[in-house]
Amino acid sequence: MAKLRTFLTALVLSALASTTLTTTASADTPPRSGWNNWSCRPSAAHPEPVVLVHGLGGNGWDNFLTLAPALRSAGYCVFSETYGKTVLGGLAGGLAPMTDSAAEVGAFVDRVRATTGAAKVDIVGHSEGTTVPAYYIKYLGGATKVDDFIGFGSNFRGTTLNGLATLAAALKLQGPLTGVGCGACTDYLPGSAFLARLNDGPVAVPGPTYTSIVTRYDTVVTPYTSGLLTGDSVTNIVLQDRCRLDSAGHLGLAIDPNVTQLVLNRLDPEHSKPFVCRPFTTLGI
Repeated sequence: MAKLRTFLTALVLSALASTTLTTTASADTPPRSGWNNWSCRPSAAHPEPVVLVHGLGGNGWDNFLTLAPALRSAGYCVFSETYGKTVLGGLAGGLAPMTDSAAEVGAFVDRVRATTGAAKVDIVGHSEGTTVPAYYIKYLGGATKVDDFIGFGSNFRGTTLNGLATLAAALKLQGPLTGVGCGACTDYLPGSAFLARLNDGPVAVPGPTYTSIVTRYDTVVTPYTSGLLTGDSVTNIVLQDRCRLDSAGHLGLAIDPNVTQLVLNRLDPEHSKPFVCRPFTTLGI
């Protein structure tokens, strides 16, 4: 029973803890930061609006309280939503089956494009916010609608959660978790049908440019190399190769100033600024 509680905590409760790294603000109350301003129109300098896609158990606000204001200050139109809701509503998204969430993200991208008049968007995602958009881009028409796709804490081949996926199989917990409805937890188990389809051929497809930022200290996506991609349009960044003084774990990437720098530079490489390594740690979280 103790192992079962550990498994459930790793798959769901630790994911929900992503909100504790930022704020306890209501998921339905937008911060006064200028993002999700539907009157925003992209500038000539930044013609693609940025769509932010949160991680498992996160939501469209709390996951980006560091990154979204930085993007707005840099002149981007920035939008986010809470996708993949189940019984927990807007408090914790990303729990629904990932194919459903990918369609939801696609519909949101179309809404942003229609409202702003932009032909394409840039997508920046954290954790499941990389897996779901990758599926949307590859299979649901996103390749013609996304210019840059940037992920941090990326996860494209699933996670063993330090071996807990083996325990999940033994306890026959691959179905949705009782009371939570976490279809995405099933999809993340190595060997799932969702991951088999996502990895049927390269994850990165022609059209968008892909950037994947991972940390060697990730204890949620294990191994962290699950976030590395292949392809001509791909740039993989292991955070510690750029900044040895950064020991951020999986959740800490959402508030990491070094990640913010990397995202801004990858969105606009022609005007990128010199990268400054800032010591940062979230004690392995």
